[in-house]
Amino acid sequence: MKNKLLGIALFGLTLGAVVYYPQLMAKNIPIDPPLQHQLVAKPKVDVVFVLDTTGSMSGLIQTAKEKIWSIATTMASAQQTPEIRIGLVAYRDRGDAYVTKVVDLSSDLDSVYATLMDFEADGGNDTPESVNKALYDAVHNMSWSEGGQAYQAIFLVGDAPPHMDYNEVRYPEIIASASDKGIVVNTIQCGDMPITVEPWTQIARLSDGKFFQVEQAGSAVAFNTPFDEEIAKLSAQLDDTRIYYGTEEEKQKMQGKMAATDKIHDGLSFASRARRAEFNASVGGRANLLGDKELIAAVTDGTVDLDELEEDALPEALKPMAPAEQKAFVAELSEKRENLQRQIRTLSADRSDYIAKKVDEAGGLKSSLDQKLYEAVKDQAGEAGLEYEDGPAY
Repeated sequence: MKNKLLGIALFGLTLGAVVYYPQLMAKNIPIDPPLQHQLVAKPKVDVVFVLDTTGSMSGLIQTAKEKIWSIATTMASAQQTPEIRIGLVAYRDRGDAYVTKVVDLSSDLDSVYATLMDFEADGGNDTPESVNKALYDAVHNMSWSEGGQAYQAIFLVGDAPPHMDYNEVRYPEIIASASDKGIVVNTIQCGDMPITVEPWTQIARLSDGKFFQVEQAGSAVAFNTPFDEEIAKLSAQLDDTRIYYGTEEEKQKMQGKMAATDKIHDGLSFASRARRAEFNASVGGRANLLGDKELIAAVTDGTVDLDELEEDALPEALKPMAPAEQKAFVAELSEKRENLQRQIRTLSADRSDYIAKKVDEAGGLKSSLDQKLYEAVKDQAGEAGLEYEDGPAY
């Protein structure tokens, strides 16, 4: 009888761990789980931003550069932490430097963001733009998740209507394809150009998406805080703890990711880098922080045995070392990483408290782009089993 009761108790404890573990993670309780030992498959969030990059959109493009990390943090804050992937489609019009530029969906947000940093506003001499081509690329030329639990959405952001006089697939047919794939399309009109309202509302309505208008520059909230600079510096130190193993091709791919990270640290404000650090400190941001084949995490969580790695698979820094030196090096970096993550979480909590007070002082900012994006994600992601309760990150 005692053995039976013990077995029931152990089953209950195991079930409790399975049920409540994702919720603890979503609340940023400082536990670092190994990525490779998930008890249940993560839900997925695939979001593509389709951005008008013609001359009138400079303010919104700058807003996107400032806010995409906060948006990612918001999307990662579901009670069951999802895998976050973001893609981009920049569009202008025929006769401009380009019609569309496509950045595929990826959990490597650093590399996606490094491309976003290069987007500038230019072109678009006549009023309509190549919206249809941009939507087509977003629906058909992205690696959307297949099967499983996923929230898939497009946010079309622009100020001008689509060209309907081009010989190309038009948005009613494109939206029908999106619906077949389970993709919802939301539209954000920047400014108040009357001729944009009807197509933007129709695109959203056809997809059961949301339509909302914001100021030309985006109406987003971008606070600077006294904690940003220190968080940004700690984040750079944290990034320096990453070393990669595997084939030469795999290591070269991660060198590209690290180059994107360096570009971010060199080109962004302390506030933007603090937002990135907050995302990376969340469970949902861990994939972006580490990338693939990161040795310190792999050894720490038991995925890789350092003694069993071939010399060619080792990071260059470890190759000249004796086995004991390699283990000591990895242990030292692991301890350094834990200390940095602890400091970043503490300062990020202080930063969040500071911003919460500012939001309260401003009356809640219910009309901001941040709040509208959050409400759209909360409503639509609920159908994929994702629950959002904490409001937008800023």
